[in-house]
Amino acid sequence: MPLSNSQYDEIFRKYDEKQLASQHQLERRTKDVYARIPALKEIDDAIATCSVEQARRLLDGDAAALATLREKLSDYRRQKEQLLQEHGLTSDYLKPVYHCPDCRDTGYVNGRRCHCFEQAAINLVYTQSNLKEILERENFSTFSFDYYSADDINPATGRSSLETAKDAVAKCHDFIDHFDSTFSNLYLYGDTGIGKTFLSNCIAKELLDRGHSVIYFTAFQLFDILSKGVFKRDEEALLSHRNIFDCDLLIIDDLGTELSNSFTTSQLFLCINERILRQKSTIISTNLGMNQLADIYSERVLSRISSNYTLLKLFGADIRILKRHR
Repeated sequence: MPLSNSQYDEIFRKYDEKQLASQHQLERRTKDVYARIPALKEIDDAIATCSVEQARRLLDGDAAALATLREKLSDYRRQKEQLLQEHGLTSDYLKPVYHCPDCRDTGYVNGRRCHCFEQAAINLVYTQSNLKEILERENFSTFSFDYYSADDINPATGRSSLETAKDAVAKCHDFIDHFDSTFSNLYLYGDTGIGKTFLSNCIAKELLDRGHSVIYFTAFQLFDILSKGVFKRDEEALLSHRNIFDCDLLIIDDLGTELSNSFTTSQLFLCINERILRQKSTIISTNLGMNQLADIYSERVLSRISSNYTLLKLFGADIRILKRHR
């Protein structure tokens, strides 16, 4: 994902801040633990002394020095872990704590950009910094079936609102669990306020936590960016255009609320078709059923979605209204 120099600087400034915070946290922990458990400082001092002594022996030609050092260090590590556990601390309490353990907050793994760097670039380009805050509130741990009634029966299927919601959640978990091995897409539809966006956010958080790049747009935002890629053709617009097709998961929320015309119809087909060809997953949430989808966006769009997406229809009472009443 190409970035300007200022964007690179901004991302790496944040990595520097994370590394500095981690270092300060480790220093505070070490100081506190040394005061509580003096024997730990004695072990660390012994490790430093032992390392210097064995290095000197190695330079003097002692071939066994390295093996001796490894054996002693292993013994010291066991002693440290035992002391920490005896005082109610984890064995890794005196190790750095990283936001991303894969790259250790450097942004790179084996000379390649880490997944956390890719998502940081996405957040920067699309100003999605508030997405993380939303996902802290809307995720599977805060999802509740209490707003779906077992008595509210859909006459078309004979299933209750609660049964339908449980089935949808199960399929969302299946989508997540097989994300790396099976290409699939989701089409969440139904009336306003029944949890479609909430479920999309649940999936987004799970995949972000697993290191995948996720871009979230309302339909209006998506078509606005796509139009800039078509009409402006500047570097930033083209970059945004590419990322829409390349990210691991694209979420299009509230499809149908934008002003629909021949341009949005052609761009929606381009977007979903290109991502299908690239085997990149997409989630669409909308109030539109299949007939409405065909009427607004054409039979071609309907054909692509009906043959490549898992259709999940939710129904029931407006959860926002229920929350206000409760």
